[in-house]
Amino acid sequence: MITKEDIDRIFDAARIEEVVGDYVALKKRGANLIGLCPFHDEKTPSFYVSPAKGICKCFGCGKGGNSVNFLMEKEKMTYPDALRYLAKKYSIEITEQEQSPEQIQSNNDRESLFVVSSFAQKHFSENLYNTDEGKSVGLGYFKERGFREDIIQKFQLGYSINHRSAFSDIAMATGHKMEYLVKAGLTIEYRNDREHENETETNEQNQEVKYSDRFWGRVMFPIHNISGRVIAFGGRTLRTDTKKIAKYINSPETEIYHKSDVLYGVYFAKKEIVSQDNCFLVEGYTDVISMHQAGIENVVASSGTSLTHGQIKLIRRFTNNITILYDGDSAGIKASFRGIDLILEEGLNVKVLLFPDGDDPDSYSKKVSSEELKDFIKNNSKDFISFKTNLLMNEVKNDPIKKAGLIKDIVESIALIPEAIYRSVYVKECSRIMDVEEHVLLNELNKIRSKKYNEKRNQTSETAEQQQTVDEFVLEEKKEHSIADAEHQERDIIRILINYGNKEVRVDSQEEDGTPIEIGVSVAYLLIHELQNDNIVLENLLYNSIYNEFVAQLENNFIPDYNFFIAHENSAIASLTVDLMSSPYSLSNWEQHSIYITMEEDILKKSVLNAVYALKSRRLEMMIYDIQKRLKENPPEEELIQLMQTQHQLLEAKKEFNALLGRIIVK
Repeated sequence: MITKEDIDRIFDAARIEEVVGDYVALKKRGANLIGLCPFHDEKTPSFYVSPAKGICKCFGCGKGGNSVNFLMEKEKMTYPDALRYLAKKYSIEITEQEQSPEQIQSNNDRESLFVVSSFAQKHFSENLYNTDEGKSVGLGYFKERGFREDIIQKFQLGYSINHRSAFSDIAMATGHKMEYLVKAGLTIEYRNDREHENETETNEQNQEVKYSDRFWGRVMFPIHNISGRVIAFGGRTLRTDTKKIAKYINSPETEIYHKSDVLYGVYFAKKEIVSQDNCFLVEGYTDVISMHQAGIENVVASSGTSLTHGQIKLIRRFTNNITILYDGDSAGIKASFRGIDLILEEGLNVKVLLFPDGDDPDSYSKKVSSEELKDFIKNNSKDFISFKTNLLMNEVKNDPIKKAGLIKDIVESIALIPEAIYRSVYVKECSRIMDVEEHVLLNELNKIRSKKYNEKRNQTSETAEQQQTVDEFVLEEKKEHSIADAEHQERDIIRILINYGNKEVRVDSQEEDGTPIEIGVSVAYLLIHELQNDNIVLENLLYNSIYNEFVAQLENNFIPDYNFFIAHENSAIASLTVDLMSSPYSLSNWEQHSIYITMEEDILKKSVLNAVYALKSRRLEMMIYDIQKRLKENPPEEELIQLMQTQHQLLEAKKEFNALLGRIIVK
């Protein structure tokens, strides 16, 4: 349990723009910051961060919150774990009770996977420096590759002892459960046949459960997620005596590791990617590490897998520019053309660099100085059309059929680009390089895009008729729902309480002798007083929870502000608070043009009363609607007369509230 004092210190220290900035490239927009949402796929930024309010909000998918809520959603952390993460980030010492074995047992599976992965990383790193085998084999290998001590420690490289169960034995001996070692992909569990005397024993009884390390006798490359937590490993064998052993093995898919959404080195690269507005994409672990050692840090690796949509979207959070660095293997380059098409399809700009034959980023970075490497990359990076044509023209030579095929291949890539302006520029470039008239290329491009559009439209139309029936039903349901509750009006009540509850307004009152006077009361007091006078209770449970919190705090002469609810342990309350405080728009300074805008804060009393009148009016509508439904059921005459009288009274009351709200009802 983290103390309330420590929680307050964490919230005071945590800066929302810094926490979100670890995941999203943010740009200034007025008083706010804006970037691509890390929670859903988008190409136009709709994720806003308000440093002044300490909140973030996506106006596309709706997700947001304060620093703690953001981490809970992004990293699937618990509330206490998010607090601990921020405490560590901002060097805040926290005091909490030591967890009992029962509490440790109750930790969720996901966090347990992070725990055993972190333990494994520390264990492998200690092997590298504290064991004879680790120093001679593992550290010797890294030194031979030319890796400096600071680079080895930065990437937390390590070594797994050449024994089938060395790691698993130590992990279990220190209290880690086999269940989580297996789930994290660190240990492999299997069954072995054993001899038995009783021939009637079942097969399962005949099998003994055994386990072995997934990684043993390998140098280890920890894989970090975007916030720096270890989620998986890559292991390289140093054995050369057999071809049966895979050179590299990687962690399997787990609850915390989905390889199609992960890039090696992104945690160490993200800041520089934003700074340079470019991301270098390489193939392997050592390429990333060597580039960092050469002073180029905006580099990540796909870790030997084909580039995926998830990996491209991860890069797009930080930049729209990708430069792919290839070695001289032309066969491998051709196989990766699909990756270039994926990048274009996602709307990113892509350049390609080819290292000299026999070199890759790792080897070439060791042959030249840091400045020479940077100059080489700058001077030799080409757009994908120039790169693709130069690479394939030697194969085409003077064969017109092959040349036509190459041109069509390139046009198909251009057709993937979502922006028309960029397509036009690339068509001109292709026309120049391939010596083909531009209108011919445009005709081919339009045919390709038209074909894809028709295919997509046909797929959509297949379900349109089925959807129409569903939509009609939903529309009728929505119509009834819009009458049957006061969701909108109750939400507005809570919005005013959260944003202005502790503000003061002037209301009419009187002295003991009846003399009229004006007194100042809080918005929270006025609003709650108005609702309690008519015994109105909010029906939405979440809204009612916040309303009751205000009522309880007022009794203690305290009026909570939005910070109280943003930091609320109930994530639903915190999330709603962010929703009610957020707007993607900010007013310009019209006063400089002698145009004066009336702000809600300037007419708070009117806003409060209008919100109360609107809620009461809606409640009357709901009552009238219920009566009308009953009237359609042909009730007995005595009940019918009573219902009609009640309906008349309600309609008159509703007319009065409409007048107070300035509504004109046209019949």
